[in-house]
Amino acid sequence: MTPPRIAPLEGIRVLELGNYIAAPTAGRLLADFGAEVIKVERPGTGDELRNWRLHKGDTSMLYRTINRNKKSVVLDLRTEAGKQAVLKLAARSDILLENFRPGTLEKWGLGPEVLNEANPDLIITRISAFGQTGPLSARPGFAAVAEAYGGFRNLVGDPDRAPVRVGVSIGDSIAGLYAAFGSMMSLYQREARRRDTAGAVPLTERIIDVALNEAMFSMMESLIPDYQAYGVDRQRVGGRMEGIAPSNAYICRDGASIVVAGNGDSIYQRYMQTIGRPDLAEDPALQSNAGRWSRREELDQAIGAWTAELDAADALAALDAAGVPAGPIYTAADISTDSQYAARNMVQKFDVSTGEEILPGVGFPGIVPVIGGESLPIRNLGPDLGENTAEILAGLLGMDPAEISAATGREEALQA
Repeated sequence: MTPPRIAPLEGIRVLELGNYIAAPTAGRLLADFGAEVIKVERPGTGDELRNWRLHKGDTSMLYRTINRNKKSVVLDLRTEAGKQAVLKLAARSDILLENFRPGTLEKWGLGPEVLNEANPDLIITRISAFGQTGPLSARPGFAAVAEAYGGFRNLVGDPDRAPVRVGVSIGDSIAGLYAAFGSMMSLYQREARRRDTAGAVPLTERIIDVALNEAMFSMMESLIPDYQAYGVDRQRVGGRMEGIAPSNAYICRDGASIVVAGNGDSIYQRYMQTIGRPDLAEDPALQSNAGRWSRREELDQAIGAWTAELDAADALAALDAAGVPAGPIYTAADISTDSQYAARNMVQKFDVSTGEEILPGVGFPGIVPVIGGESLPIRNLGPDLGENTAEILAGLLGMDPAEISAATGREEALQA
């Protein structure tokens, strides 16, 4: 017997106008849990993410990943027909996602007031570099700039070198998480008002305004309070975490690195005994994090001397036996074969066409969070450009072939 499909957001329709990573990440999160996400793409090229890290064919694995479980519709928003199609879709949607520079939707005649006329219940979630208001609102900016403005970039890397960037678009992804959360929060408010017959939610409360720099700033913990209360200006500390020791990465005899987080007071005692340094475990000055942080170099040297004498597997086994949190630093190859990820269906395999060949059994990251014991199955990878255009425009909107041609820019192309 086939188990029932788990889809908490089934029945919710999302209209995604975004490109790149931030808004599409929000759309992916909603799609993962059952929402119907209609992704609108420009004619010809579609979302530029299709060409990012493109190794073969015309659609990257990055696009396939971030736009999974969605439908792709081609519309030309430069045309009146394309704009009207968007308004008709908005009238049948619960949430609209966009991440253009502030003012772009308004320039196209698709600003919040116009969308609200089409659908007075529509939740409009907007992602931009600096938000819809303020002196920097009109300024363009990708996540790299926002991470710097948010205080994040200043803390990444070694203190004697320029700040570095983490290897993924973390600013876009975190903004996407906030956008999905804000959308669901507004959706809950809308439904609660309906149950309580309290009337419609005003437009101002249905506009969710997510700024990339603020999304990163919100992750900075006590950065500002520590500075304003104590004058403490946090700086880069490499693989460590400010004020917490010992917690770092260490190289083992076989050249592999491991991460060990032995900074809890009781854990620290077991940790030092395990590496053969009872003197450090018993030192009165090292019984608190503050004391250990002041002597972090000494502690890291002791731990590094111990790991240098062991292969990574042996070091991790000893630490695990002692109850000290530690783990390997995984590569893509490690994740691909890991039993923990496999047990929770976190690497799901698909055959992928490049347009020239079929790549069999390509693994894609599973759906988070887990419901029902393991990752929900991915329904489909990011679609081909315009794959669902006829289905949506003819099936949902009832448009005829001539209307579809006008809305998708095909009529204009034929005339040219």
